This record gives sequence, structure tokens and C-alpha cells, in this order.
Amino acid sequence: MTSFAELGLTEPLQRAVRAENYTTPTPIQLEAIPYLLKGRDLLGCAQTGTGKTAAFALPILQRLAGEERRAGPKACRALVLTPTRELAAQIETSFATYGRYLRVSRAVVFGGVGQNPQVRAMARGVDVLIATPGRLLDLMGQGFIRLDRLEVFVLDEADRMLDMGFIHDVRRVIRALPGRRQSLFFSATIPPEIAALAAGILSDPVRVGIRPVATTAERIEQSIMFVEKADKRPLLGRVLRDPAIERVLVFTRTKHGADRVVKQLASDGVAADAIHGNKSQGARTRALERFRSGAGRVLVATDIAARGIDVDGISHVINYDLPNVPESYVHRIGRTARAGRSGIAISFCGFEERPLLADIERLMSRHLTVIPDHPFASPAKPAPPTVFHTGRTPPKPRPFMIPVDAAFLSAGRSVPSSPPARVSRHAGNEARPTSGPGGRKSGHRDQSASRGRSQR
Repeated sequence: MTSFAELGLTEPLQRAVRAENYTTPTPIQLEAIPYLLKGRDLLGCAQTGTGKTAAFALPILQRLAGEERRAGPKACRALVLTPTRELAAQIETSFATYGRYLRVSRAVVFGGVGQNPQVRAMARGVDVLIATPGRLLDLMGQGFIRLDRLEVFVLDEADRMLDMGFIHDVRRVIRALPGRRQSLFFSATIPPEIAALAAGILSDPVRVGIRPVATTAERIEQSIMFVEKADKRPLLGRVLRDPAIERVLVFTRTKHGADRVVKQLASDGVAADAIHGNKSQGARTRALERFRSGAGRVLVATDIAARGIDVDGISHVINYDLPNVPESYVHRIGRTARAGRSGIAISFCGFEERPLLADIERLMSRHLTVIPDHPFASPAKPAPPTVFHTGRTPPKPRPFMIPVDAAFLSAGRSVPSSPPARVSRHAGNEARPTSGPGGRKSGHRDQSASRGRSQR
């Protein structure tokens, strides 16, 4: 069994990982660290909770500590670009933890807070800068940050950058980087757009941790509960009565939806916090700390805000709303079953969300376990099992767009066999359709009608 010492890490770094009770490297660490220590570019595909941050932080720290070099005013030697504030703060904490016995300076830059402390932190330059794209570009535009002396660039959570619309900002940052650098590219999934971006950043990269797209943690027990939209809130309250749910992350599709769920739970006597983009950074930090410390049992979040939640001991993930993008389901449930533990993911599926469920099941090539026996079970006819296509992938339906006939038939309702013809508003004994042969708009009008008009 390989240890961190066998990976070639220096003694201060080995001491730091021992202090964190790390015994053996995770697969992504085992594969990535030796190549990164040699200065190779790397394309890493790894699910959340696999030890990815340590996989790139440890080699970067060793490289920077081993060279007597300073970044210079307003500059940095290593840049980690990440999509959310929470994830940026989390990565900065990891660098502080792993580099506790090294003299490696660091700073974190993200929006939602005042820029003056960040400007002061960058005034003399730092070894490691962790940043979100928007605030980084803002400070670069003001002349407070320069990237011309960069040695290592890390693009983390690249697929989430794409989902959040940051891809153009990312490209702007990349254009400002020096051509000679070591580049690391990490993503949980590698769709075509991400593959194209990686190809433009990396030079002869090593590919590690590559697995089939959207492979989920095998330790997660995944189930689905069919429920009408109006019954989701009482169902959530009932599910949360289970004492086995020790710490739960609830996902909603929208920010307003998260706030509504928190208020509803409060009326049911269940304390919960919400975390989303409309919350101030202080409120988000306090909610996350309550959740991490165990003072808060329930945290309601949107996809964007939850990407930076790295909390051990999340026993359950509940998808109150199914995500529009099936890959987001993988990221959501990956918040549980971390650090070798098992976890449970429960999803609520309304009638109009069935196409989204089918997309998720096709992506993972598996059916979720249906829980039929609950007080708020949907009366609609059960959906047929998702068909997995082994050949060419058919085009995905647009979210919430399902054929009317299929919708009614799935619910056990009936529809008319053909729509009634449009009838002229000039109702009379010989009412005619508005179009077609003999219609009012066809130009083939009968003589009696013409005579009638001339007499008027």
C-alpha cells in the first residue's frame, strides 16, 4: 500500500498530512502527484470528495517552497481559478493546512465583499492566489493584480464554470497568462466544450482519474419519490422527522425556492438555513459554519452556492427539485458519501419533472429505486422505465417540454383524437371553416355569398 512518503513529498508536507490523519493517498492523489512533481501538465477527471484539492495543492506547495523566488508586487506564482466564493475559501484553507510548516504566502480573492483587504493582500505579491473569475478580472483591470510572473495555473471545477456562464471570463484570464507555465485542469465531467477548452490550455498533458462521464459514488443509496408539486413541502417535513437524517443538504432549483422551503420548515418546527447567491457573503459564511459545526442540521442550497460545500458527515442529500442539467445531479449527491463513508440521496419528482429524471437515469445508465409507499405519493400513472440507448444518443428534450398527449396519457387521462375545426365567427345556418377550400380566406367564395354581400 503506497504512502505519501513514497510519492516523493518533502518531510514538512508529510508531517502536515499526518496531522490531518491522512494515511494513504486517494486514487486521484496517487495518480496525479508524481506527474505534477515532475512539472507535467495534467487533465484530471475526478468526482467531488476524492481528495482532488490535496492532489494539486501538495505538489504546488512543494514546488514553491523549494525555489527561493518571490512573486513581486501585485503578482503571484500560482493561481487557482475556481467558480464560487465558498470553494475559493475552502481551497485557501486547504493550502493553509497543508502548508503549515512551509513559508508559502497565499491570498484569496472573490466578490461579494469589499476589495480593499484583497488589494492590500496582493500589494507585495503572494506565492498562491485563489480567485473567482469576476473579482480577479476586476482587480486586474484596476491594476492591482498581474499574472505575468505566473508559474502554475490551476483551473478547478471547469464544468461548473461552463454551467455558471463563466467560460468567457475564464478565457480572458487565460489570455493574460504567460505562455511558459505548468497548467492543471480539473473537472468532474468532460463534455465536448470542456474538452475543447482543455485542449487550448494544456501542453502534452497527462490524463488521470478519467472515468465514464457522471459515474457516481458507489456508496450512495439513490432513490426517487413521485409526488405532486404542491405536496413536496409536507413530504419534506415528514422525511426530515427521521432521526437517522443526521445532517442533510436540501437542493432547490431557485434562490426564492430555497427561502420558501426554509420558511415552510420553520412553520413545521424544523430549523434550517438557506445558502444562495442573493445572500450576503457574511450570511453564507455563517450558515455554512453552523452546518459544518453541527449547530445546524438542515441546509437548503442552490446548485451554484453548494458547489463549495465540503463538509464531512453529510448523511443525506435531498433533491427537492430535480436539476435541469443532469450532470448537476451527480455534483449534488456527491456532497454525501465523502471520505470513504456511505450516504443516501433522495429525490422528489413531480409530474412535470419526469423528463428530467429520464435524463439523469440515461446519464448514469441506471434506474433510481422508487419509494412508492409514502403519504404523498402522486396519483398519476407511473412513468415507464427509462430506456437506455446503447447506440447514437438521441437529442435531449428541452426542460419541462413534454408532448401534451404523452403527458395526459401518463397521468391516466384522455385526450380528443383530433382537434375541432376552426369555425367562422359569422355563425349562421351555413357556418364555414376560416380556411381551406371554400373557406372565407381561400378566395374560392360561392356566388350566393357574393350576391349577399353586394346586396348589403
